[in-house]
Amino acid sequence: MKIVVIGGTGLIGSKLVARLGEHGHQAVPAAPNTGVNSLTGEGVKEVLQDANVVIDVSNSPSFADDDVLEFFRTSTTNLLEAAAAAGVGHYVALSVVGSERLPDSGYLRAKVAQEELIEGSGLPYSIVRATQFFEFAGGIADSATSDGQVRLPASSMQPMAADDVAAAVGRTAAGEPKNGTIEVGGPEVIALDEWIRTVLSARSDARTVVTDPEARYFGAVPQRELLPGSDAQLAQTRLSEWLTSN
Repeated sequence: MKIVVIGGTGLIGSKLVARLGEHGHQAVPAAPNTGVNSLTGEGVKEVLQDANVVIDVSNSPSFADDDVLEFFRTSTTNLLEAAAAAGVGHYVALSVVGSERLPDSGYLRAKVAQEELIEGSGLPYSIVRATQFFEFAGGIADSATSDGQVRLPASSMQPMAADDVAAAVGRTAAGEPKNGTIEVGGPEVIALDEWIRTVLSARSDARTVVTDPEARYFGAVPQRELLPGSDAQLAQTRLSEWLTSN
C-alpha cells in the first residue's frame, strides 16, 4: 500500500516510515522539509494522490494554548479535505491517552478537537491514543526546571518507548479502519516525578527532582487521568530496558 506519513521525519514518523518500508509498503514521509506543510496546505493534495492510507503523527511547533489549538484544527481540516478528495481509505491519527479527562491542559484540549474533527469527517479512521514517550523525559524535565530544581507532581503514568508507539500505529495503519479509538501504553505504572528522577540519574544529570503536588504538567495537575484503560494494548519495553539501550 501507499501510506503517507504526515510528520514523517519526526521521532515517531521516521520510525514509522522505516517500519512500514520493511513490511513492503510504499511509505512516504511528508513534512515541511519534504515540501508538505499540513498547516498551510502546501503539497498536501499532491502527496495524497493514490494513497491508500494517511497517518498523521504531526505536532505543533508551539505548545502555547492558542497556537496548538490553531495548529491541530487547521492542519487536520486540510488533511481531511485532501484525503477525502483523494479517496484515501483509512485515516490514522496519533493522539494521547486521557486527553478528554484533563481540560485544564491546552495541548490536550487541542488533541480532543483534532479527534472530534476526524470522528465527524465521514472518512474511515482509526485513532491511536498513546501514553507519554520515554524519549520526552528530558523535555519534561527542562520545562519543569526552576533554579536548578525539577518540580513535578507524583502523577501516575504508564510511559512507553517511541519504537513501541510506532509499532502500534503501523499495525493499525496496515489493518482495517477501526472507526474508533485504540489505547496503547507501557508495561508498568510509574509516578511522573520518579520517572523523570530515574532518567536524570541514569544520565548523570545533577538536577534534583522535587515532588510538588501543585506543579503542573502541560497546564494540568493529573492524578491518574493519563493511565490507559483495562483494554489497552500494552507494550513490552520497560523503562530499565530502554535506559540500557538509550
